[in-house]
Amino acid sequence: MNVNKVTLAGRLTRDPETRYTNSGTAITDISLAVSRLYKTEAGETRDETDFIDVTAFGRSAELIQKHLHKGNPLFVEGRLKLDQWDDKQTGAKRSKLKVIAESMQFVGPRAPAPVPSAQQPGAPAPAGRGADIEPEDTPF
Repeated sequence: MNVNKVTLAGRLTRDPETRYTNSGTAITDISLAVSRLYKTEAGETRDETDFIDVTAFGRSAELIQKHLHKGNPLFVEGRLKLDQWDDKQTGAKRSKLKVIAESMQFVGPRAPAPVPSAQQPGAPAPAGRGADIEPEDTPF
């Protein structure tokens, strides 16, 4: 039996980087910082952080690019993939283990919606239907 399944929850270490294939498929690369707290034998609490590269494809890649930025939390499920290549300068064989995202979930609070330019904070609400209704008067 073979199983290749990864579950991660962490924060983006940088803004997403997106590129497109010739056929128009989005590919987005991100890096997640995943921390864990543990106690040493002496009872001291330590924080250990791993930095994990993740690649998403298609609609997931587009959603990451559109909605996430450095520092945002993200939950990812995927699989491990080993990339191998020859270094162009030295000719040495190189490899890197990364996660291919198969599903994801945004976690944490949503970013605030931008304020329309016609309605600046502190400006009175536009006149019209319901403009003078107080929140406690709302029937639901």
